Amino acid sequence: MIQTIRNLSLEGADGKTILMDIFFKKNNQPKPVVVFSHGYKGFKDWGCWDLAAEQFAENDCFFVKFNFSHNGTTPQNPLEFGDLEAFGHNNFTKELFDLEKVINWVCDADAFLQDKNPDALTLIGHSRGGGVCALKAGEDTRVSKLITWAGVSDFGSRFPTGQKLEKWKETGVMFIENARTKQQMPHYYQFYQDFQNHSERLFVEAAVKRFNKPQMVLHGEADSVISVEEAKKMHRWNPKSKLIMIPDADHVFGGKHPYPETTLPAPFQILTQESILFVKTD
Repeated sequence: MIQTIRNLSLEGADGKTILMDIFFKKNNQPKPVVVFSHGYKGFKDWGCWDLAAEQFAENDCFFVKFNFSHNGTTPQNPLEFGDLEAFGHNNFTKELFDLEKVINWVCDADAFLQDKNPDALTLIGHSRGGGVCALKAGEDTRVSKLITWAGVSDFGSRFPTGQKLEKWKETGVMFIENARTKQQMPHYYQFYQDFQNHSERLFVEAAVKRFNKPQMVLHGEADSVISVEEAKKMHRWNPKSKLIMIPDADHVFGGKHPYPETTLPAPFQILTQESILFVKTD
């Protein structure tokens, strides 16, 4: 029987709240820990994430998913982007801070001691979260394995250049429309400044090469958001990585939000099956 504990809270970057969900079998048997990071304009309760979490738990993993503190949702309503000001003040170093807080909790908290094995810690990240997990894996020796789902391999190339960058600097804010909600979501110029100030730490290629532990790179062949070339690069950077291209899979592997179905889409089933096998293999 899977036990699900929702919306546990930690203090994240700038004192804002991180909400966490935990999925596991309560059987007093230590299980490998999986910490999942959502992507850009994402949240822990999006689409298929619950069903995926249940799959991991069924296969004897201690699965943790969480909201980055500045992802734009609120503790009162984690399903909607009700704090666009926080979203605008988000950046990669804040997400790394949040991910470290979650890892610290997993490794150090007295809770669930009989059901988790933090010495077997896998980070999984989707899209932007994949890049963030790669960065953290490269700097935190507690991470045993890394899995990226349609992961980003380079953050610097995604910032605007030329006149667009100058306009951003001049106005202090750039807006991106959320295709699902039609909200105009702000990015304050600090996002770019933070990247420039920490560019060495935020260099995914160097982090992956430094990690040099088991890594799995999963990517959809039909991904129109993140190029398959990014997956191939990530794979080349780590000689201990395994690359799996999933046929007919888009950026979210057939998922959507909301997702009312009770079974995962076929590409997502492949995604979770391969990931679970990788986590459980010595």
